[in-house]
Amino acid sequence: MKVFCGRANPVTGSVEWREEDEQYDYHQEIARSSYADMLHDKDRVFKPMADAAVKIVEKNGFSDKIKVINKHSTEVTVGIDGDMPCRANILVTELFDTELIGEGALPSYEHAHRHLVQENCEAVPHRATVYAQLVESKKMWSWNKLFPIRVQTRLGEQVIVPPSELERCPGAPSVCDIQLNQVSPTDFTALSNVLPMFSVDFSKQVSSSAACHSRQFDPLASGQAQVVLSWWDIEMDPEGKIKCTMAPFWAHTDPQELQWRDHWMQCVYFLPQEEPVTQGSAVCLVAHHDDYCVWYSLQRTSPEKNGRVHALRPVCDCQAHLLWNRPRFGEINDQERTDQYVQALRTVLKPDSVCLCVSDGSLLCMLVHHLGAEQVFTIESSAASHKLMKKIFKANHLEDKINVVEKRPELLTSADLEGKKVSVLLGEPFFTTSLLPWHNLYFWYVRTAVDQHLGPGAVVMPQAASLHAVVVEFRDLWRVRSPCGDCEGFDVHIMDDMIKHALDFRESKEAEPHPLWEYPCRSLSEPQQILTFDFQQPVPPQLLHAEGSIKLRRPGRSHGAVLWMEYHLTPDSTVSTGLLKPADDKEDCCWNPHCKQAVYFFSTTLDPTASLGSPQTVSYVVEFHPRTGDVTMDFTLSDALGNGH
Repeated sequence: MKVFCGRANPVTGSVEWREEDEQYDYHQEIARSSYADMLHDKDRVFKPMADAAVKIVEKNGFSDKIKVINKHSTEVTVGIDGDMPCRANILVTELFDTELIGEGALPSYEHAHRHLVQENCEAVPHRATVYAQLVESKKMWSWNKLFPIRVQTRLGEQVIVPPSELERCPGAPSVCDIQLNQVSPTDFTALSNVLPMFSVDFSKQVSSSAACHSRQFDPLASGQAQVVLSWWDIEMDPEGKIKCTMAPFWAHTDPQELQWRDHWMQCVYFLPQEEPVTQGSAVCLVAHHDDYCVWYSLQRTSPEKNGRVHALRPVCDCQAHLLWNRPRFGEINDQERTDQYVQALRTVLKPDSVCLCVSDGSLLCMLVHHLGAEQVFTIESSAASHKLMKKIFKANHLEDKINVVEKRPELLTSADLEGKKVSVLLGEPFFTTSLLPWHNLYFWYVRTAVDQHLGPGAVVMPQAASLHAVVVEFRDLWRVRSPCGDCEGFDVHIMDDMIKHALDFRESKEAEPHPLWEYPCRSLSEPQQILTFDFQQPVPPQLLHAEGSIKLRRPGRSHGAVLWMEYHLTPDSTVSTGLLKPADDKEDCCWNPHCKQAVYFFSTTLDPTASLGSPQTVSYVVEFHPRTGDVTMDFTLSDALGNGH
């Protein structure tokens, strides 16, 4: 039986319906779930999915000992005719996410103690403790607030300032989870030691009620308190002899034994406002939580003393944190990137330029105004971006200088442009719906849709884009796709086979987005340009096809190909969303930290010892389908003898 699946195409901007196998969504979940990463985590207690668990239990000879109940724990019944004949005396769970409680651990434990387990049961894991460290970090703070942006013009320096609403806004309520080990120690200053904030004993009754926990400390240094770094550890046994910790390397008891994980990382929380702290003057860091979320505040005295027991969870009220994610904040705050756009704009703008800007929540329109364009229009198709940009324009006294058009680009009329023809069409390009690097090719479709509004000789910036690829060896990310075989003596080949089968589906073979600054890798080939897209012309009707091969120039395991886009603003100025500089044999690749790159994982890896002096190659076929906006690809690995994999 076939089913129709609706999918919003981020490139063309349309909704498409495709016929898929009835198990399509299920297989996507398996293929992209990174279960293999969890199996490779030697410190971790693993509970496989119910359907695979039944088969694994049977294959390992425990069918008469283990009963798999395919229900949420809150639906399990106890009694003669229930799922369980009696209450259990041991509670074994894995309900944790990077934030510890974000997957509903507290209400699930609360229910289990009330309905499923005996009063004095033992729990595995036994206890969890959440730790925090207060830091000052301009880099991480730039992921949360809009900084003043400086624009050098012929009349002197102009400064784009954030509205007061953005400065006062407490920010997005969701945690920022990252591979904290990849943040350089030079990017933050510790203002406190690592503080144990609160613990949960899972062998006793657990409460999901809102609570707060404070820790008084003397600042290690004077500075601006901005960010809280947080993680947790769990003790598997009551004596605390068996531990599993998420601590980053600088807080780990044995950094050499650091376990890489992608299912559990570390947390970055932003204080509602930055606050000065002074060495020698004690303050209190307060951890607040409800049943699913954690957040932090800084107070001069403990909540018990000042009567404040519980602070409300921070919620964005300025629109910016709803429109811009954390990497986007960092991108907008990147002054070097702004300077590059300013330099490129100077070469295309004239005093009589009529500019049309097309990007979501972009400040390009303000740059071109300050650089002397005669008239500036910007398309903001969403109500959120329209509202936000109006606030920013007003804060900079530009509400009467920049015309905002709130509609989809294909609906643009001559009246919206006050009867004028566009002489400069601009885009970063950035669109909030984009997940993969080439999704921002939506700019090309917009350029095509507004073609009738472009004047003779109109300039389009960027003028072109190109798709690039490099073959890499990952330090750790390969684990998310690596089969496990045996886990603590249990045969889990059934799980491996299920994942492999899921990966046979079309979309599971496609590249997937990853912020590679968090996932170190070495390049095994030189970067190679695969496809080019000419924005000076409308989207062509014919398919764009490229095929060729990439030679591997360095020894290593070929785990996959990384793909990214480069935007050619002018013939002399290019912005890369991927590799920022060539990597040598010893260094890891340097990736754009504001963007996600696309990773195409190879189903097999080449043996680095197989070349025997002969070059190994990766053959590729990449196609861009103009009608759908899809980029399809296939990579084939060949060893020294020309054998494909």
